[in-house]
Amino acid sequence: MLPRRGSYAEVCAEFRWSIPARFNIGTAVADAQVAAGDGVALIEVASDGAVREWRFSDLLRAASRLGNLLEAHGIGRGERVGVLLAQSPETAIAHIAAYRHGAIAVPLFSLFGPEALEFRLSNCAAAALVTDRAGYAKIEPLRAALPALKLVIVTDWEPGAPPPGVVDWTAGLASASDTRAPVDTAADDPAVIIYTSGTTGQPKGALHAHRVLLGHLPGVEMPHHFFPESGDRFWTPADWAWIGGLFDVLLPSLYHGVPVVAHRMSKFDPDAAFAFITRHGVRNLFLPPTALKLMRASTATARTVRSIGSGGESLGGELLDWGRAAFGVTINEFYGQTECNVVVGNDDLLFPVKPGATGRPFPGHRVAVVDEAGAVLPTGAAGTISIARPDPVMFLGYWNNPAATSAKFIGDWLLTGDQGAMDDEGYIHFVGRDDDVITSGGYRIGPGEIEDCLLKHPAVSMVAVVGKPDPVRTEIVKAFIVLKSGTEPSDALTAELQSFVRQRLAAHEYPREIAFVADLPMTATGKIIRKDLRARA
Repeated sequence: MLPRRGSYAEVCAEFRWSIPARFNIGTAVADAQVAAGDGVALIEVASDGAVREWRFSDLLRAASRLGNLLEAHGIGRGERVGVLLAQSPETAIAHIAAYRHGAIAVPLFSLFGPEALEFRLSNCAAAALVTDRAGYAKIEPLRAALPALKLVIVTDWEPGAPPPGVVDWTAGLASASDTRAPVDTAADDPAVIIYTSGTTGQPKGALHAHRVLLGHLPGVEMPHHFFPESGDRFWTPADWAWIGGLFDVLLPSLYHGVPVVAHRMSKFDPDAAFAFITRHGVRNLFLPPTALKLMRASTATARTVRSIGSGGESLGGELLDWGRAAFGVTINEFYGQTECNVVVGNDDLLFPVKPGATGRPFPGHRVAVVDEAGAVLPTGAAGTISIARPDPVMFLGYWNNPAATSAKFIGDWLLTGDQGAMDDEGYIHFVGRDDDVITSGGYRIGPGEIEDCLLKHPAVSMVAVVGKPDPVRTEIVKAFIVLKSGTEPSDALTAELQSFVRQRLAAHEYPREIAFVADLPMTATGKIIRKDLRARA
């Protein structure tokens, strides 16, 4: 934990990493907490408002049963276990079980469509998948294309015998022992693959070690005012399949013995969110910027809150002022990415929050702005925001993609792909991306996967996808499409193409705007000039 001191300089000076040689995420968030007193781990709030508390021992027993079930079906150490679920106790149990089993968890958005799921499950050769009926409906037609997938466990299976290769969660766990010794893992052993948003082609799987949880702690504890304090209770509307939901909220909270409220809104409602926060006594929040912008339109307030963190997009002074009025606290922004998360941010208890500045490096992370050769740039000069290795929050590499891993570094600097500058007080100011990732509604969206999807439609000859500025979502996805000869543009075709992407990839990835064009701007070597399209968006 961070030393509680009165200044940023003192905290940084006294902080030291303590990464043991042997460490396992599952035992740290479950076994250790049972031994420490077995408090409340999760507060499950159902869609009808019904509340159920889960103690750490409840999670541990269920995770032990699931681990025994995985073993009984031949799922071994190092094999990949997909988790295709929204916020729920089953999501937490599946992660704990995978880590204690020595397997590699692969979180997957519940909104993903079949193509997005097929690519990820195939790319990592997932041997098992934990999902619900809605997820199984997407997966079942893909089984022939996923030969490595030996086992699918469905959390809400209806009465009746499941088909071969499918197990009913309730019956399967009931048949397994609730005791199981965890696998002994090194802190550097692989634990989780989280897929990134690629700018070209398909997403890449960022492979993280068990130490990644410890690496997140300074970036969670500081913006949340020396988290944890007695009485803390955490909630986020963000999906636990995103690194922000999983490693900024769920796992650090469990590691510290802090209850997490589990509730996923089918659609984010700002008034309902305010009421939910107050009703359930939420003290700590992670709210993506889009959620904050939507809540700002409400006249409601919530005064139970002790800390709010936000990340993914820069916050302006107006939004910060509104946050102080609505919650009585300053929203602390932080910054990172899937490969190396929460390395920079704010803590208004320790230093002033500058509107438009992402913050200062969190203790334990060496962050600089470098040029194309990897040389550290002077104060005020714009370059690439970079993090020095080794760093416990940094990924091991991209799954089965050494070339992309190598390209992510210059020397010992991990290149974020974000352009920024550091001022004379050590604040990082975000300037823009040097690639084409779209930031929309708190999600980072790669244009490559959307373009690949649209090219499969029989009407599409060429396509380029860019982000268009939007006051609520920061950006929306806009597609510029060249149609095949003989095809005429129409509103019906626009709707058809939007549905084509929504059904195959994810609801947040479909192009909200489509422009039909005669050609696309190209370089002499045939590369699409996206900046020209962004100017036209």
